[in-house]
Amino acid sequence: MSGTCDDYTAVLFDEEHLGTEVFDSLRRDPEVTFVDQLEQQRSALRSLVPSPGPDVLNEAPVWVYYSWRRTAVRLLGPNSFRLLRLDRNRNKITASEQERLRDVTVGIVGLSVGHAVALALTLEGACGALRLADFDVLELSNLNRVPGTVFDLGVNKAVCTARRIAEMDPYLAVSLRDDGLDTESVAEFLKGVDVVVDECDSLDVKVSLRREARRLGIPVVMATSDKGLLDVERFDEEPDRAILHGVIGDLDVESLAGLESRDKISLILQILDADRLSPTMAASFIEVGETLTTWPQLGADVLLGGAQVAAAVRRVGLGLPLASGRCRMDLDETLGGLVEPTAPVVLPSPPEVPESAAGDVSCDDIESILKAAVRAPSGGNAQPWKIIASNEGLSLSVAPECTTAMDVGYRASCVAVGAALYNARIAASAAGLLGGVTLHDAEPGRPIATLNFGSRNDRELSSRYEHMLDRTTNRRLGLPSRLDDAETSALAESASREGARLCLVTDPDDIASIGAVLAESDRIRFLTPALYREMLDELRWPPTDPVDTGIDVRALELDPAELSTLALLRRPEVMEHLGMQDGGHRLGRSTEDRVVSSSAIAAIAVPGSTPRDYVRGGEAAESVWIQAQSFGLAVQPISPVFLYAVERTELDRLSPRYGASMVRLQRELRDMVRARPGECLVLVLRLSHAPGPSVRSERRTDRARRRM
Repeated sequence: MSGTCDDYTAVLFDEEHLGTEVFDSLRRDPEVTFVDQLEQQRSALRSLVPSPGPDVLNEAPVWVYYSWRRTAVRLLGPNSFRLLRLDRNRNKITASEQERLRDVTVGIVGLSVGHAVALALTLEGACGALRLADFDVLELSNLNRVPGTVFDLGVNKAVCTARRIAEMDPYLAVSLRDDGLDTESVAEFLKGVDVVVDECDSLDVKVSLRREARRLGIPVVMATSDKGLLDVERFDEEPDRAILHGVIGDLDVESLAGLESRDKISLILQILDADRLSPTMAASFIEVGETLTTWPQLGADVLLGGAQVAAAVRRVGLGLPLASGRCRMDLDETLGGLVEPTAPVVLPSPPEVPESAAGDVSCDDIESILKAAVRAPSGGNAQPWKIIASNEGLSLSVAPECTTAMDVGYRASCVAVGAALYNARIAASAAGLLGGVTLHDAEPGRPIATLNFGSRNDRELSSRYEHMLDRTTNRRLGLPSRLDDAETSALAESASREGARLCLVTDPDDIASIGAVLAESDRIRFLTPALYREMLDELRWPPTDPVDTGIDVRALELDPAELSTLALLRRPEVMEHLGMQDGGHRLGRSTEDRVVSSSAIAAIAVPGSTPRDYVRGGEAAESVWIQAQSFGLAVQPISPVFLYAVERTELDRLSPRYGASMVRLQRELRDMVRARPGECLVLVLRLSHAPGPSVRSERRTDRARRRM
């Protein structure tokens, strides 16, 4: 058990203290409500990508008692709670940055605007401890800007804030002074503070706070709620800096305490820079004491100030650049100057390219970019693209003549085009020719994507050039081995950078379940005549067949027994007989064995089902594939027959006999990889630790050319 049963701190009961008299008395109290949503929390925790380690998943839960609510809530333990609560911060705040921020202690003086600051800091996990100070109680007139409720009326503002924080994160350390600060107590309050936020009204405390912060080398941040004014004083970097930027001179603190309201307003106007106040605020200062009780503040402005201060504190805590000074984020000015979005730059058609543009890009550079693009993967190595290069850039189109039944709505083709586009971006960046990318609406005979040549070099893309050239499919059986946290995090980032989400499955039982689904999918493919014929057409048997398209049977990594079985499966009458009996339950065994031997299954998900979504998904899939192979992982696409069918009617057209089965399998796979509603899966990859492949697939050269 930790904490004390005061009026703002939650009491934590771990498993060792559940049998204590204190907890038992709470259980017996009919007025105490118990809320247990632990299983929902654990389910959400297990769904995180990358999957948390066993020390987090198995962390003991706690009961948290909130005396002011007469309620006990069952929650995850501190590490798992923090991981799940802050998961949506990534990658705005990285995991390592989040850990660094745990060491930051923030002091907040004044809990009207300061309440919004404390909430923003808590929401982001931007500090590890908060110290609050305010003598005032919450009144009804505060509820236009303080995010309290009528249940908080009459409660000290610091206590009210601390309660809100405890209800969001009971593990965040909070201390407070409900008698506020004066010039004598400032020094004690600032001991151990890393950043202090000034939102108090007392001028003598403002000055004393800054003098002591300057002596201790503590930065001071302030938001004023008018025209988004944010004020920063970096006394940690400038120990001789004048307080309040020198705008009020060197005033005597004692004299400030006894100032009349009229004299206080004069100083406040100096601090706020009267010439830059909003007209309404400037007019209001004139009316204070006449038609206004005090100066106005809007809730939206206060909340904006909380966000501004939290961002500044985060920069200080992470050691990011933040100079002393002021800035304004005037929402009224910004919203009054809205403009139409700039139309996307469209690659000019070749006839419109002036002759003078020729020769800007070398033939060798264009050739290397084209070669990189066609190294992209595609279903059945169909290479369903047309890529045209000029001195201005590349245009990439879907080649409809290369489609198959599984390529529903040309979605698989769009994924392949996206992968080719990603490779082209890597090569263009490595050559210092990276420019903008435009994705177009799908129209017959028109490019679906264009890459303009420019002069940029993206370090991340360029570093992948050699790995991109080495990327290949590896269907060998693997030896299951856990991916480490750095690998899973990097794989997830590889997808998110391209606008997709990685659904990574690493639990062996879940992988086995996915293997069963994919095996049944293979069986359906074998037993559906049209799909079966297309599958046979993909296979290449060297030296009889050319191998610049399709799948070289040597790349299937089959043992002699499996090759013999495959030879039998090439006979249509055999498949017809199996189909009549609804048999062939061993047809997917090879796929299942390979899936079970995997270290992880990676599904790439995109937020929609438009051609643009699938092109972006192809870029993300190639990014994940290259990243995985750079870690020494073997990668094999194992996408099921139903992957690119979005509507039930599309599944029925794929295989009228097995439409209902595919609906079930599709749902099961989505559940297993934890796809979200509205998301579409664009590719499924098995990642394994295995020896290198026997052969690499080859490519045609006639689908990518330079227009002279």
